[in-house]
Amino acid sequence: MNTGKTVFAQLQEHLPLHHFRRCVKRYGGNYKVQSFTCLDQYLCLFFAQLTYRESLRDITTCLLGMQNKLYHIGIRGTIARSTLADANEKRDWHIYKDFADILIHHARELYSKDSFGVTLQETVYALDATTIDLCLALLQWAKFRTNKGALKMHTILDLRGNIPPFIAITNGKVHDVNILDLLVVEPGSFYFMDQINMSIFNGCMLFTRHWVFL
Repeated sequence: MNTGKTVFAQLQEHLPLHHFRRCVKRYGGNYKVQSFTCLDQYLCLFFAQLTYRESLRDITTCLLGMQNKLYHIGIRGTIARSTLADANEKRDWHIYKDFADILIHHARELYSKDSFGVTLQETVYALDATTIDLCLALLQWAKFRTNKGALKMHTILDLRGNIPPFIAITNGKVHDVNILDLLVVEPGSFYFMDQINMSIFNGCMLFTRHWVFL
């Protein structure tokens, strides 16, 4: 019988949970919470991401199937689909956004000296978008086309480590070029993107298929 820690528990050892608790305290995330804490919620979503779960029912079914191991992987609260749904709906998303910023900062420090096949000292970013299909019958505010609903997730990747320091979620009709107005440009860095006509933006020359800072 295996007497060591689970892989999931070992991964948690790399999380700066003292920072997570500060984020929770900052926004009062555990105010009047009796059993299913913000950490329980985060670990459920962490598990879902790692194991490619596709729905709340999928997440809870999987976790309840290994109920005797939940304590050992750090989940102390009672798992239920309605409980997880209420937590996702009502708790302040800034808790997880702030913690994600901390994790991204740590990850970028770890990969800052790595080579990615190009002899550049500067930071290189790639900007692209992913369309997320949604059910228009249920989410009428997400109208994309006549019979289709969608959101768009615009992501900038730091190519050293493929780390996303910037993500913006918009409706499905927003083009990548409109995201440029939201960027805080990092001097001396290179930004790559697709299908943009040549123009000048904030002192930078923008070419078709790549963005070069002068």
